[in-house]
Amino acid sequence: MDTAEIRRRFTDHFERNGHTLVPSASLLLDDPNLLFVNAGMVPFKPYFLGQETAPYARATSVQKCVRTLDIEEVGKTTRHGTFFQMCGNFSFGDYFKEGAIRLAWELITGPVDSGGLGFDPELIWVTVLPSDDEARELWHTVAGLPYERIQDRGLEDNYWNMGVPGPGGPCSEIYVDRGPEFGPDGGPNADEDRFLEIWNLVFMQEELSAVRSKADFDVAGPLPARNIDTGLGLERVAYLLQGKQNMYEIDEVFPVIERAAELTGRAYGADAGDDVRFRVVADHVRSALMLIGDGVTPGNEGRGYVLRRLLRRAVRSMRLLGHEERALPELLPVSLAKMKLGYPQLEADFERISRVAYAEEDAFRKTLAAGTQIFDVAAGEVKQTGETTLSGAKAFALHDTYGFPIDLTLEMAAEQGLAVDEQGFRSLMAEQRARAKADAKSKKGQHADTSVYRGVLDANGPTQWLAYETLETESAPVALLSGGARVEALREGEVGELVLDRTPFYAESGGQAADAGWIEFDGGRLEVVDVQRPVKGLVVHRVRVAEGELALGAAGAGALQARVDPQWRIGARQAHSGTHVVHAALREVLGPTALQSGSYNRPGYLRLDFGWTQSLSPDQLRDVEQVANQALRADLPVAWQYMTLPEARDWGALALFGETYDESQVRVVEIGGRWSRELCGGTHVDHSSQIGTVVVTGESSVGSGNRRIEAFTGVEGFAYLARERDVVAELTGLLKTQPDDLVGRVGDLVDRLRSTERELDRLRVAQLLAAAGSVADAASDVGGVAVVAHRVDGAGGSDVRTLALDVRNRLASDRPGVVVVVGVADGKVAVVAAVNEAGQARGLKAGDLVKTLGPILGGRGGGKADVAQGGGSDVARVDEALAAVPAAVAGVAGG
Repeated sequence: MDTAEIRRRFTDHFERNGHTLVPSASLLLDDPNLLFVNAGMVPFKPYFLGQETAPYARATSVQKCVRTLDIEEVGKTTRHGTFFQMCGNFSFGDYFKEGAIRLAWELITGPVDSGGLGFDPELIWVTVLPSDDEARELWHTVAGLPYERIQDRGLEDNYWNMGVPGPGGPCSEIYVDRGPEFGPDGGPNADEDRFLEIWNLVFMQEELSAVRSKADFDVAGPLPARNIDTGLGLERVAYLLQGKQNMYEIDEVFPVIERAAELTGRAYGADAGDDVRFRVVADHVRSALMLIGDGVTPGNEGRGYVLRRLLRRAVRSMRLLGHEERALPELLPVSLAKMKLGYPQLEADFERISRVAYAEEDAFRKTLAAGTQIFDVAAGEVKQTGETTLSGAKAFALHDTYGFPIDLTLEMAAEQGLAVDEQGFRSLMAEQRARAKADAKSKKGQHADTSVYRGVLDANGPTQWLAYETLETESAPVALLSGGARVEALREGEVGELVLDRTPFYAESGGQAADAGWIEFDGGRLEVVDVQRPVKGLVVHRVRVAEGELALGAAGAGALQARVDPQWRIGARQAHSGTHVVHAALREVLGPTALQSGSYNRPGYLRLDFGWTQSLSPDQLRDVEQVANQALRADLPVAWQYMTLPEARDWGALALFGETYDESQVRVVEIGGRWSRELCGGTHVDHSSQIGTVVVTGESSVGSGNRRIEAFTGVEGFAYLARERDVVAELTGLLKTQPDDLVGRVGDLVDRLRSTERELDRLRVAQLLAAAGSVADAASDVGGVAVVAHRVDGAGGSDVRTLALDVRNRLASDRPGVVVVVGVADGKVAVVAAVNEAGQARGLKAGDLVKTLGPILGGRGGGKADVAQGGGSDVARVDEALAAVPAAVAGVAGG
């Protein structure tokens, strides 16, 4: 049974039993605790936490997931994968333990010809929390399981919570016996390789007030409504039903291994070490495909770093398997061919996905080349000291700073007869992971405490939001808050939060800044400084009391006038519509794969992030600006309408990566019909000409594979152009030329300046060399060695090197000679040592001399025996350093 069929059977089973099918959310959700969605229940967290009311009593989904803690284990076990799919069924205050157990049992043991998965009931084992007698009895009575196949497990295994205060409850895990060839008998408590967990049923029934660890928490009491959350691992079920040994051999993954084997000429199954690498390749290529598909681009931190690591581990593994050519163009399309069956949007977006992935592989190949050079230097330094082990610190620096994998460091060290302090490297890696874990832990609990807002919403209903219809409303205060708690009044000068029964203010969302304005009442005035939606349906105004005192229940507070600043709203509408116009212009100039990955706009200003692997040329920027302004001149109509999410996709509307949309109703904004269609909840102009102008001011990188374009609109755009005009006018006045001739005139001045600088450099070098003769004549004799130790003020590194070499050449060639020149310029010290052949024959080395002077000057340096250079920062000790030269020479040559 292939994976797609298992997925279909799961959702069909639960739809037949009254569940609403919810499509997989993006792997990226706005959650401070998560880099990626890592469990099937994550998109439903607002319902479980009570932040929102679930729109259905029962739901089912097959959710894309990524877990990053197991990256190092990928390929080594049968069940660790970075990307996986979690099948789940959820009940929000509807059925509970009996329903969950019955529905799970019917699916896993139901006959294949009746839509079930067909597992032999005699091979099923389950675990329960020791105190959960109810679940134990239900498994016995509903499923008919004998008590000996219902095993107890403690809180660590069979109790679920989020790691923060909130819902929790016991869980029950379902296992399949794979047979005696996989391990000893005795159920999951005896061996988890033989008895493989496929499904976890979570019974949310308690409210936790404190969570100190998975097994240490405080229970405040029962939940108001008991919920069900289950998760079945699709890949695990697939490899059991397909008769495979592990998840890497299922139909969605193994074709990548087959192609990798063809490319490398090595057979899968012939060598244990190679098999791990093949599995790493297959898992990471699939994971990267899914991550890029959801808008992640490679970078040096967060989600981008995870993707970069996955891609580089895949490329590195192919290299260790013997394939040193580009690998991803051969492997990524193979993964696409299988994954598009479940996620057809991948095929439509593959041009963008592949461009991001291939660019990262090319960058890594350059890193490998540069890292090899850095490794050679490090290895050379180790050999010079007579050591045979590369330190863990150097191996870690190669890995952490340059992205050079430890496996390659080990391989190349062995080729040069060196060992690597792996223990030291692992220790530093563990410290880094501990810091990352501590950082992640410090962010735990950042689920905003929305209980006070939820209480306001439950008591008063949703805010009547009129931002699309009007700039002014007569409103009544519903609640006042300060410091996260409800208060009865806000006094003059205080800052707090105000909830109104109705409001014209736009709450920050979709990249658009919140409206500004005023709320007035009898005897007072509030300045609106921010507007947010902490829970769905509730609009909260952050206000500063400019005049008077606002008290709930006071006569003067009965009617408030809420007024949006009209100029602010005009600018905001221009900027938001301008963002859509720039996005459409980018796609027209660069192609359909230039998709927005984020945006921000405020009155008169916009920035738009989009997936692209290289900087835009000046011509491309001008083209984008020109296309945008042509759209403004065409006075394109701007319209919006509501439809279901599937309808919007069929209509060609673009959705922002990582955003979660209501399936039943989305707002589609179009400019010029099909030219620009996007899902958007922002405020917009009625015709494109009302944007005024679009002035592109810059384009920059915001991470590998992601660019940012910035622009001004409306009055702010014209003001920017006016400033540019003023600059041109001032320059033409200073240079006494016409605007059309300005560029040529400035170019001439730059050429003359460069020519003058070159002449000055030539004169300075000539002056230095003119003094070389007298410097050489002043050489002292140290044990038969001619020694020059000379200071030059105002000379940098290249000048110092030129002088040192010239002085050395002027010394007698048949007599040992040493030249050390120290230059001082701009508070920095440059040191160059030069030793002639006769001096080298006496054992004198330029590199050793520089290393001797480095600590005195507060710096370091090194080089070869004939020439070496270094630097420092302690100008006050230059003379002391020069005085040390004769002693250093004497220590080697005698005298």
